[in-house]
Parts: sequence; C-alpha cells; structure tokens
Amino acid sequence: MPDTALSLRDAAIGYDRKLVFEDLSLSVPEGRVTAFCGPNGCGKSTALKAMRRLLPLQAGAVELRGRPIAGWSPRDLARELAMLSQSPEAPVEITVEELAFMGRYAHRRALSGRKRSDRAAVTAALTAVDMADLAHRPIGALSGGQLQRAWLAMVIAQEAPVILLDEPTNHLDVAHALETLALVRHLSHEMGKTVVVVLHDLNLAARFADAITFFRAGRIAAEGPVAEVFRPEIIGEVFGIACEVRPDGPDGRPFVLPLHRATAGAH
Repeated sequence: MPDTALSLRDAAIGYDRKLVFEDLSLSVPEGRVTAFCGPNGCGKSTALKAMRRLLPLQAGAVELRGRPIAGWSPRDLARELAMLSQSPEAPVEITVEELAFMGRYAHRRALSGRKRSDRAAVTAALTAVDMADLAHRPIGALSGGQLQRAWLAMVIAQEAPVILLDEPTNHLDVAHALETLALVRHLSHEMGKTVVVVLHDLNLAARFADAITFFRAGRIAAEGPVAEVFRPEIIGEVFGIACEVRPDGPDGRPFVLPLHRATAGAH
C-alpha cells in the first residue's frame, strides 16, 4: 500500500453558512493519480479547494504527509502543493515561457531576479509538456490543447510534489483530453508526482487514474483503486443510472456503458 500524501480529517467545508461536507475524511495515496468523480454539485471541486487551503475549514484538518497545513505560510505551502483551477486566466499577450515562470514565485524572494534554478525548472517544464518550441508564442495564439499544456507547464515549474487539477479536460475535444491526461499520468508515473484530478468523464478516469474517490450528496460513496471501486453497483448508486462495466483495451481497464436512469427521481 502506498503512503498517504494528502488527507482531509473530519473536515467541515462550505460557503458562508451552507455546509457542503460536515465530517469528510479522505486520503490521497503518494505517487499516484487519484480522480475525484461524481455528479454535478456533489462537492468534488469544493474538496479540492479545501485541500489547497483556498476554502477555510469550519472543522477538521488538512494534512500533508501527516502534518497539518493550517499554520504554513503561503510560500511554504506553494512549494509543496500546486493547483490548477478550472478556468485559469492570464493576459493573452504573455508568452508560454512567461506563463511558466509564474510557477516559480514560491521559490523566489521579493524583487529578486530569475535565477539559474528558475530557468532550469522552466526549461524542464516546457520540455515535459512538449512546448519548448513555442516558448515565445503568446498564449492568446495557442490552440485549446496547447494552452492547457502551457498551464500545466506553469504547474510543473512550481516543482511541488503534489498537484491538484480541477477539470483539466474541460472544454477540450477528446483527442486533446486524451493528450492532457496522458501527460497527467506521466507526471505521476515518470516524474514521481502525486496528482489529484477532478474529472466528469468516468471512462477517462478509469483509463488514466490509479484510484478513484466517488462523491455523492456531500459524502464519500466509495474510494480505492480503480479495479476495486469501478463497479456497476457503485456507479449506479452514485449517478442514479443502470450501467454495465466491461474490460476494455489490451490492459483490460474497466469501461462503463450507461444504459438508462435507474429511477425517475435519481440525481
């Protein structure tokens, strides 16, 4: 069993006075890709934001390798935990390289220039996402798939061992979604990162993730390795559908075939 990289312990999380979770506990395995899946509005992104300390907990704790992060400075936290939100924004005039350098803020002192280590990290990040040849292109001139890789370069340049990605395939066609998630898997399996990714597409989650956490109505419906939790009775209960799960491809990864809604009143 892999060690736990990141966890929520007895967490109460919400917006203003409305709680999304009242007693949430979950664990993210070290060096793996974990997908958060579930219906719209079930709390996937809320849990991710809480883990990055973007939402304050009303109770409980976030722990990174067993250490509560509540008292960490923003810079110290950014060195350990990177996050790419659903719809990141930056001026369209900045170049791919300049965007990647934005990921180095946690490693630089105020008013300090770019160091050799910063340039090396950015070069390595652009190479990892196959964007070195486009380093000087404005991000406003990129295709959707290229732009997503540019944002991932920024995250990689941050050199944090844990990466949180909130719907990185949003607005991408299937070819670019496959390309993006192949890169996400490379980050974990080849570069040693722990990755948590929010995904809506169950079959992409089953193909690229090592573990899945299923959310439903403010609770964890199931969590564990893909082979253990990607089952028709769990998916049916989470999404309110009847479905079949079949092995797919040469590696036999599970594939879900939705059939119909299980009941008229299901979520």
